[in-house]
Amino acid sequence: MDLIHALRTYVPDAYYVGGVVRDALLKKPSGDIDLALPKARVKEAAFSLAKHLKAAAFEMDAAFGVWRLVTRKENLQIDLTAFQGEDLKADLLRRDFTLNALAYPVTAPITIEIKTTKGQKAQVRLKKLQQKFLIDFKGGVADLQERKLKLTGPRVFQDDPVRMLRAFRHAAELKFAIAPSVLSQMKKDAPLIVRAAGERVQEELTRLFNTPRAYEHLLLMDKAGVLTALFPALEDQRTCAACYYGKGGVLKHTLDCFRREEWLLENLDKAFPKYHRKLAPIAQNKALLKMAVLLHDIAKPATAKVQGDRLRFFYHEEKGAKMARAVLDKLHYSKADNRLICAMIAEHLRPSNLASNDVITDRGAYKFFRDLADAALPMLLLCWADYTSYISDAQLRRILPKSGDKLMSIETAKKTANVGKTLRHMQVLSLLFKKYFDSPKKIKPSKLLSGLDVMQTLHLPSSPLIGEILEALALAQVEGEVTDRAGALAYITRHYGKKNA
Repeated sequence: MDLIHALRTYVPDAYYVGGVVRDALLKKPSGDIDLALPKARVKEAAFSLAKHLKAAAFEMDAAFGVWRLVTRKENLQIDLTAFQGEDLKADLLRRDFTLNALAYPVTAPITIEIKTTKGQKAQVRLKKLQQKFLIDFKGGVADLQERKLKLTGPRVFQDDPVRMLRAFRHAAELKFAIAPSVLSQMKKDAPLIVRAAGERVQEELTRLFNTPRAYEHLLLMDKAGVLTALFPALEDQRTCAACYYGKGGVLKHTLDCFRREEWLLENLDKAFPKYHRKLAPIAQNKALLKMAVLLHDIAKPATAKVQGDRLRFFYHEEKGAKMARAVLDKLHYSKADNRLICAMIAEHLRPSNLASNDVITDRGAYKFFRDLADAALPMLLLCWADYTSYISDAQLRRILPKSGDKLMSIETAKKTANVGKTLRHMQVLSLLFKKYFDSPKKIKPSKLLSGLDVMQTLHLPSSPLIGEILEALALAQVEGEVTDRAGALAYITRHYGKKNA
């Protein structure tokens, strides 16, 4: 595909703009090609170019004059957008950051490298751009060289509040510093973030949370007032339980948990050396896991109550799940993701309850994984972050090698106070992973009988009792009392046959 020739032939009045130019100067690939051209030319150019490139073409946004082309063979995405303003200069000056307010003529000397991967969107990279043809009205090239994120003007966030989140996402993805003037402007405009469409907010947070630098940018987001403007319930955390968590209260704890989760997702092999490969598919969904951590104690301020000389948060996990559901609905999370995050929040005290027993039985582990289902493994990662947030980095480094050891007793854990309690909780998590991955038949016993088998054997009608019998049979399998179909039939006959004779 001679893309350069096609663009020069069918859209000679267009300019490469935005991210594709920025990434080219950073010597990085882009996921698509953005072109800007006069509004009157967009539709015609889209059809002509699509025909030549054998691409699908469709209108993305009629109001802004955006058409998207996707080539059938390479799966290359090309967006044609009308100038926002009377000409290219007006368009560039209305963009968000100086590093995105760059353009390069389609007719200027250039080479294009396209990398295709089956089933994925093509990656494209502009190469050999010549400085004299670069169009840069706001000093974007200099800011790229200094690796600084700066605004094109004072109304950037007022024109589109979601750009505040984009600033943090850009800084995290590109490893850039956000200029103090940008943060200062955010402090003034932070309340506007509530105007941003939920799905756009979710997209920016997802991209930010998928980086290994989300924590440091959450701190900046909080400093600029954007975090709690977006999640007002987190502001309530700031002054809650400061006597326990220190200055910053529950919010400090939440952010400490977030930091631990981020470290865990980047260092699974250090935390769980035996199981990190099996946990890797779960850990890939970094953004979802981090969002669950961010919201896991959202209801602590609403449930805080002094009982005797202790501050308690009764049922904060249940109420937190309900509050989180409303937040996630507003951000247009899918039903599946919403359900998973809320299940994690609603049950995140379960491992602590298991840890209150000196022995973690197979029966207890079975019920845990049965009840949590798909939320079990990701929730255990959340709990690891929660538990380890109470100790220092040095303490964590010291006890981490012991986290896979045999479960210490409660009395032994008490001898080393907070560190001992944390280590024991970590060992509980390791034990649950061990049971799940090394003894799957006890966690998910094979189904030896169907409901129909039970009804025919015991001469019972369909009723909730059938489910109760199958559950009792599963527990008998977990405890080794039943191992095969014949034993299963004998078990239900022995325990339930006489009752229904």
